Amino acid sequence: MDRWIGKVAVVTGASAGIGAAIVKALAEKGVKVVGLARRKEKIDELTKSLGEKGCNVYAMKADVSKEEDILSSFECIKKKIGPISILINNAGFKRNTNLTDGNTKLWRETFDTNVMGLCIATREAIKNMRECKIDGHIVHLNSIAGHQIPTVVVTNVYPASKFAVTALTETLRLELNAIGSKIKVSSVSPSTVLTEFRKASNLVEDEKVLSKMPYLDSTDIADAVMYILPTPPHVQVHDIIIHPLFK
Repeated sequence: MDRWIGKVAVVTGASAGIGAAIVKALAEKGVKVVGLARRKEKIDELTKSLGEKGCNVYAMKADVSKEEDILSSFECIKKKIGPISILINNAGFKRNTNLTDGNTKLWRETFDTNVMGLCIATREAIKNMRECKIDGHIVHLNSIAGHQIPTVVVTNVYPASKFAVTALTETLRLELNAIGSKIKVSSVSPSTVLTEFRKASNLVEDEKVLSKMPYLDSTDIADAVMYILPTPPHVQVHDIIIHPLFK
């Protein structure tokens, strides 16, 4: 991680769970971390606790389903904190609906955050990296649902949004290769992780089913990100799929 010390990393969905764990892991390694989330007050708490350890963490309020929020946040980061070297696209959610008579608004919210928000943030980060001649790293927080359809929980458009992330990771890798860029892109696809994710989406039935199954902790996913980032420039980690062991 030495080459990232003092560099700027942006983490979306940083207020809790996996996002907060990644912010903490990066900050403790000397990276300047900007956390974006709708619940800025949650990142403020993290900023205070990490600041007492001498870490540099900045909190910004942003809804990544809104392009204007992403653009204004990235502009502020470039002007006030510095050029972006790392982007962790962690923000995402699932809504409690279905396909047969589902709610169009909830479908759209899922795609606006999980797909469009990810694409817009990635575009802005890469523009900044190329302008500043930085061989940065983009990490998409994907899901096992981006590779196979879960059969035990409510799914609706969520797997489609995550299959899109799988395709976007590879498409971006090919685009970067085609223009001779050394910016890297990786995907991390966890299985069940114990976070606030399902409670926030009111997925009560999901909670009941998954509470009986083995699960991963947020720190397990942060560890995977911290494995990817220090890899040498010639090493491209395409995707890491993480499952919990059955007990």
